[in-house]
Amino acid sequence: MTDIDRTTDTDRDTTTDTGGMTDTDGEHLLTIYLNDHLAGSYGGAALARRIAREHAGDPDTAALRTMAREITEDRDELVDLMRALGIRPRWHRRLLGAAAEKAGRLKLNGRLVQRSPLSDLLEAEAMRSGVQGKIALWRALRSAGFDELLGSRLERLEARADRHADILDARQARAAAQVLRHGLDRHWPVTRHPDRRHRTTTRHA
Repeated sequence: MTDIDRTTDTDRDTTTDTGGMTDTDGEHLLTIYLNDHLAGSYGGAALARRIAREHAGDPDTAALRTMAREITEDRDELVDLMRALGIRPRWHRRLLGAAAEKAGRLKLNGRLVQRSPLSDLLEAEAMRSGVQGKIALWRALRSAGFDELLGSRLERLEARADRHADILDARQARAAAQVLRHGLDRHWPVTRHPDRRHRTTTRHA
């Protein structure tokens, strides 16, 4: 190896940006970041399929099935991106994602064996959180300049995730109205709790 070659390799390893990171640091952090999202994508895909399966008779069944299929496709798109970047997917993270999804089923919902009406609300919120993370992923990659590699794919994936978020927001609102409103009406009638600011204003008037 010539002195020029050695200098080039050294420069490549030690080049820093304004944040003080080397190229090697950046590659390492990108690997961790994408693999973390990959782990979450396995749990999210499993949860989306379960929601679609357990609500087969709901008015939005078709939308739920489409969402479950597309979330699985999103995971595959992430794997393709990682391979295009030369980043090896850490498949043991798949087990972590699947374990997290199964652990979510054990969250207390008021019943030990049967599904509770609260399950619908908790599942919608968990799925919505996962979709928000995916939106953040696609936006982060676009901000970092990955559009040069993927073209319009990131924009399409982000738009699709936004649509999934709308579906889940609607389900969360319906579930909350069905499950929580009765408790609110029974225990905390609005007439018993006048606005505190109004009381304070009146007292100091």
